[in-house]
Formats: sequence, C-alpha cells, structure tokens
Amino acid sequence: MTAQKDLDTRDRIVRAAAWLITEAAGEPVSTRAVCTAAGVGAPTLYHHFGDKRGLFDAVAAHGFEEYLASKRALRPTGDPVEDLRRGWDLHGEFGVTHPAFYTLMYGTSRTPPIAAEAHALLLGLIEAVARAGRLRVPVDAAVQMVHAAGVGVTLALISGAGDAEMSARTREAVLAAITVPAGTVDDGAASPAARAVALRAALAADPPAALTATEAALLGEWLDRIAG
Repeated sequence: MTAQKDLDTRDRIVRAAAWLITEAAGEPVSTRAVCTAAGVGAPTLYHHFGDKRGLFDAVAAHGFEEYLASKRALRPTGDPVEDLRRGWDLHGEFGVTHPAFYTLMYGTSRTPPIAAEAHALLLGLIEAVARAGRLRVPVDAAVQMVHAAGVGVTLALISGAGDAEMSARTREAVLAAITVPAGTVDDGAASPAARAVALRAALAADPPAALTATEAALLGEWLDRIAG
C-alpha cells in the first residue's frame, strides 16, 4: 500500500509540474509552485526527484510517454517511405501541440531512458525503407539526418520561426536525400549503394547461418563501404 501511495504521489507531482510548465508558456516554474499545485511539501518533492532538474527530467519522460503512445498507434501503410513521412508529420504535430513537453524532451542534452524507444521506432522505420531497397545512404546516417532535421524544424515551429509548409518542404528534401524513387528497384535502376544498403539491412534482420561471425562482420564492412 505504501509503495502504491508513493507512486500515486509521484505521478501527482509530475502531472502538476507538467500542467504548470504548459501554462507558463516558457516562463520559469518554481518547485514551490509545483508543491502547491500537487498538495505536497518540498521534502516530498525532493524525496521523489532529488532536485528541480530531476523533476523536469521526469516531466520530459512523461512527455515521451504521451508521444510514444501516438507513435505506437500508427499502422504500416505498406509503403515504408510513406510510413516515414507520416512519422515525421506526427513528430512535428506533437511538438507544436505540446511545446513545453517537447522543449524538455528535445531542447536539452539530457534525455530520459524512455527516449531510447523513440529512437528505436525511428530506426525501425528507416530499416524498413532499407529492406525495401529504397534507402540510398547507410541506415545510421539516415537516422541521424531525419532526427536532426525533424527536431530542428519542430523547435523552429515552436519558436514561430517556421510554418507547416516549411516543415513539409524540409521533410521532402530529407526524404529525397536519403531515399530512391519508388519503382527504381524493380526496373533495375537502383545504384550499387542503395542495393548495398538493402542487403545490409536484410542480413541484419536475418543473419545468414552459412557465414561465421567473422565472415558476416567482413561482409558488413564491405557493404558499408559500398553504401558510403
């Protein structure tokens, strides 16, 4: 019972802080205000979070939970590049509609452990593009490009420095840089780099039993060189 009460108290503090941060619209939020809103004393807050930074980290994790709920709800369309496009749009929409959360999630160098799931979801989308033979750059490079561009655009939207059209233009520019057009693989026009990326992704998903670990690593290195 005590453990459940502690969890309930912790959740109440996080939700109170999240509400205050959202209402503050970028203005500082004090731990005193959070304690008042949550109906707890300062010792209780510090018991659960250590300090104000720990509290804000917990709020960022709460934001990731909400974001990931919407990401998990997306269903594949059958076109991995379209799935990546939808993921970009959902990411930006979440940031614009939850600016306080998003700034805590992506506007600092500190990220909670749950952020790893967001990265894994993006990685999965990129790997699906690679397996379809539609990726023209190595998977890791594509992940970095999409993440950096998506976060940068969303922070610009939050600050009022961009609009939906700018986001769409950037999205299509990034997709053009990392993917090959539909039908390219079927008509045999795919570049050696795109084919190497596709084979690398396929082998990662289903390692060939006929190769030793050393041979598989060497083949992976060769494919990375071709893809690069």
